[in-house]
Amino acid sequence: MSEDFYEILGVSRDASADEIKQAYRTKATEYHPDVSDDPDAEEKFKKIQKAKQVLTDEEKRQAYDRMGHDRYEQAEKHGFDAGQGGAGGMGGDPFGGMGGGMGGGLGDIFEQVFGGGGGRGRRRPRKGRDLRTELEIDLEEAFDGAEKQFTLERPETCDACDGEGHPPDADARTCPECQGRGQVTQVQQTPLGRVQQTTTCRRCEGEGTLYSETCDECRGEGYVRKEATLTVEVPAGIQDGQTLRMEGEGAPSPEGGRHGDLLIDVSIRDHEEFEREGDDLRYRLPISFPQATFGDTVSVPTLDGTVEFEIPKGTQSGETFRLEGKGMPRLRGRGQGDLFVQIQVVTPERLNDEQREALEAFAEAGGDEIEVNDGFFDRIKRAF
Repeated sequence: MSEDFYEILGVSRDASADEIKQAYRTKATEYHPDVSDDPDAEEKFKKIQKAKQVLTDEEKRQAYDRMGHDRYEQAEKHGFDAGQGGAGGMGGDPFGGMGGGMGGGLGDIFEQVFGGGGGRGRRRPRKGRDLRTELEIDLEEAFDGAEKQFTLERPETCDACDGEGHPPDADARTCPECQGRGQVTQVQQTPLGRVQQTTTCRRCEGEGTLYSETCDECRGEGYVRKEATLTVEVPAGIQDGQTLRMEGEGAPSPEGGRHGDLLIDVSIRDHEEFEREGDDLRYRLPISFPQATFGDTVSVPTLDGTVEFEIPKGTQSGETFRLEGKGMPRLRGRGQGDLFVQIQVVTPERLNDEQREALEAFAEAGGDEIEVNDGFFDRIKRAF
């Protein structure tokens, strides 16, 4: 997760206070340690809280915009506090009287010490969060392309409360704990002076407003999870591990913008006969010893039907031949890859008397003195 407060909440630098609060609610729901499966949920939740504290306080936000994240954090470590003229108990000068005339709060301190500027305008609502799912297909579907239907569960705006988290007729009142600011401030006296700490109001969870009722449908979250059935077009030639994108099928926007996208990670099942290497395929073709010796015409399977293949005389076991254009179609390109056929000479496990005599005669004609029952066929295997 980024350290920048705007990136943490997923808002632009010209976001309004209401947009920041809405983004905080969305992120807090996602990363709250009590509900999130993320192993770093607690740390991320703390960053989300800190980002909201700074960006919903106008003076702190101005200072943050002027300074940037690193300088702001550095200054904050020295005890600076917006609206308090500098470090607690040190008057208006955070550097022990060296600056002078810095009683205008944290924004003025940053301006005088570091300089810089800022400014915000209006912007369009940001889109909703992207979602991700997985889809498994066969190699044949990757070869031809396919229209695949799948089901997933995703968040959708609660119809009962229109995403507000409370019934439309619920009574609203200002939170008495934070007086509507969404933050509470605690001041502690230390040997170095007063230290002031601002945190998100726990009573209203940073909203600044309390409602008499919570939506029964979404339990105040503003979203409900529903099952959706979608159909995606899988292009011919897609490879294992590639991702398809369905625009507008992700999570709804917390700001009324367009939905996020759905990312579909495609995996391809292993095939019983073919191995894939990019756009090429590999196939192992078993043939007999006589076929390897004398040559033959055989049928070779492909994903687009069978083809005839001429086995040359004297073919060795393990030898590989290429059939051009019989592999996978090239994604977003022309033509197809190749099919590589690796020959496997199969040694028979059982022979009749006629076959045995023929092989003995073959071996003797080559000058070998052999006992057929004692390893002859093992030697044939090793040779081929």
